[in-house]
Amino acid sequence: MPTPALPDPSAATTPASRRSRALRVALPLVVTPLLALAGCADEGTPSAAPTTSAPGAASTTAPASTFPVTVDNCGTEVTFDAPPERIVTIKSSTAELVAALGAADRLVGTAFSDGPPPADLAPALADVPVISEKVPGQEALLALEPDLVYGGWESNFSADGVGERDVLAGYDIATYVSPSACKEPGYQPDPLTFDDVFDEVREAGAVLGEPAAAEEVVAAQQATLDAVEPLAGQSVVWWSSGTDTPFVGAGIGAPQMMLEAAGLTNVFAGVHDTWASVGWEEVVAADPDVLVLVDSVWNTAENKKAALAANPATAALDAVREERYVVVPFAASEAGVRNADTVADLVAQVTALGG
Repeated sequence: MPTPALPDPSAATTPASRRSRALRVALPLVVTPLLALAGCADEGTPSAAPTTSAPGAASTTAPASTFPVTVDNCGTEVTFDAPPERIVTIKSSTAELVAALGAADRLVGTAFSDGPPPADLAPALADVPVISEKVPGQEALLALEPDLVYGGWESNFSADGVGERDVLAGYDIATYVSPSACKEPGYQPDPLTFDDVFDEVREAGAVLGEPAAAEEVVAAQQATLDAVEPLAGQSVVWWSSGTDTPFVGAGIGAPQMMLEAAGLTNVFAGVHDTWASVGWEEVVAADPDVLVLVDSVWNTAENKKAALAANPATAALDAVREERYVVVPFAASEAGVRNADTVADLVAQVTALGG
């Protein structure tokens, strides 16, 4: 994988309030928060809003979406007067979330797939047109006449891609970026937590007019997490891509979130970033118990295993000699609806290795 433009937090009081992403129901003379991140200041909760008994717990009452809905998304305010009906997604994580919310029939195109969808979502996505293997050009996008483009990264919206967000707004096309990928201080999750992931599910549910489906997704993921019995803290290097210089999961992104939930210790948790380029000498010095290998079409897990065995320094690692490998699909390594299942899978794979 070419090193992606992943979220690269400090937030004072004002940025922190922005980080709540300010999902609002726009009523005459009233702007009321529908959702707030755990830990953010109380801005008032309408009677229809969900309540939770603990951070990350699923709501017992699903609110009905009321339009127009306005979101503060990575610093861009977007208003939806009605649920979008013609959606284009960029990156697997966004297509999968739309499908999980039961809105795959509104997808008129997807792009930049990171691999096949999980089995439970594959049927819903099977007939959605793939418009580009990477970020599509603006002409290809406009031909689909979308009313929403949902991107996995902020960098998906550029002049040499689908277009910048303000330009697309001029075509009456709304844009939405996965909040986990916001990079500005006050918007970037620091660190990313499952509460953040669940907030995105709920926010997307409100935008798409599918709040009940969003609560079902959150409840299912919370149940999966609740059933996990964390491991004993085995040390792990999460290798995403790169060969000469490995690109690894660092201390504030999705890999760290999932490793922590699985009871595993990220060797590079002290690096204050979502992902980081490190040297092989650092990996060798850490001598991890387990290596998590991200499987992607551009850098497969099998290729990674071969590279580790061919490098004299890494070949001497116990984890390499004993093939103490855990494999994770690339699409599961970013924030999205796969994360809870990935935690359970990490535990199962490490347990199968003998602890």
